[in-house]
Amino acid sequence: MSTLDDVLHFKNEKSRTISAENKTGAPGQAAMATGKLGPQRKGSADISLEEGETVTLADIDGPGEIRHMWFTVTDKTTMGSFVLRDLVLRMYWDDEETPSVEVPLGDFFCNGFGTRCIVNSVPIVVNPIGGMNSYFKMPFNKHAKITITNEHPAFIKHFFYTINYVEKPEPEDDLLYFHAYWNREDPVKKGQDYTLIDGVKGKGYYVGTYMALCALQRYWWGEGEFKFYIDNDEQYPTVTSTGAEDYFGGAWAFQKQEYGHLPETYTYSTPYQGYPFHETQDHTRDMFSAGKPDPNSVHACGNDGLPQHGLYRWHLPDPIAFSESLKVTFQDIGNNDITLYERSDDVSTVAYWYQSEPHNPFRKFLSREERLPR
Repeated sequence: MSTLDDVLHFKNEKSRTISAENKTGAPGQAAMATGKLGPQRKGSADISLEEGETVTLADIDGPGEIRHMWFTVTDKTTMGSFVLRDLVLRMYWDDEETPSVEVPLGDFFCNGFGTRCIVNSVPIVVNPIGGMNSYFKMPFNKHAKITITNEHPAFIKHFFYTINYVEKPEPEDDLLYFHAYWNREDPVKKGQDYTLIDGVKGKGYYVGTYMALCALQRYWWGEGEFKFYIDNDEQYPTVTSTGAEDYFGGAWAFQKQEYGHLPETYTYSTPYQGYPFHETQDHTRDMFSAGKPDPNSVHACGNDGLPQHGLYRWHLPDPIAFSESLKVTFQDIGNNDITLYERSDDVSTVAYWYQSEPHNPFRKFLSREERLPR
């Protein structure tokens, strides 16, 4: 994380940028397109996405390293409010045929539920209004490919992107590759741990968790522990947390405990831990009725949503090392001020980690119907 030290010694790298104005990242080829103001005057700032279309955003020969990615897109169309869950981001490193990253666009940037929120952390930053940034380093020796798939039931007119990377002079030995995996259980099976990732083989570091939990039952939802089964762990893990709010860096249910007063929930966004999203009204239904905008109704379909919680935890200063295998789970456990009890909530997560290749392929990606709220 000593990013300031990275510029003290020149490493013979070559800086490159891929965008809608330079889709290959070729040197001296940016800002060439002709627009309304003439040549070289911002003539091709975005691309469009047809329904069902997959577009290759980056196709880069290595060795190299992606240092920063920026995306922005509308979060709704006349066909619905879940563009951020409907667009699927995939990344492939070197010669692999199955992706190392397969995540809905919004969830990758800690914007679950198809809803925007501000995130101020070290590797993921989301700024007003919907500027999604990743600073995860993503190295590769031979090749990098990044795609976006539009599974939204409508044409997306404007999709903006910038991918900043470097070409490196030499391949690196014993390289660890960036991975991210999205999962969801709706609802979680009562009394059984929710699985973030399983079947990870090889060596590497687990570096982050994003969780979007929709509470389907009453009372406090965050009593369960995160458990990390490392290498030869079977029945019991090596690393665990003392509870969900503790794992995400908070305490006492994120609420000020005052008898005789309704508790206030505190949200926060810090470099490595955050609870940036807490909402009890479902604004994805605002201004929509039967799939079409209704200017006469602010809440045409109702907005009395269930409580939604979006949280992140980056293990960058304290990565969880594994030498052979890794499994990560979460207990969906609550507390009603009298006793602990098993819950059955709607839980989505993104697990972020680095590992040696080859990786085990992910299970089949959930369909759009399985990804959306119900």
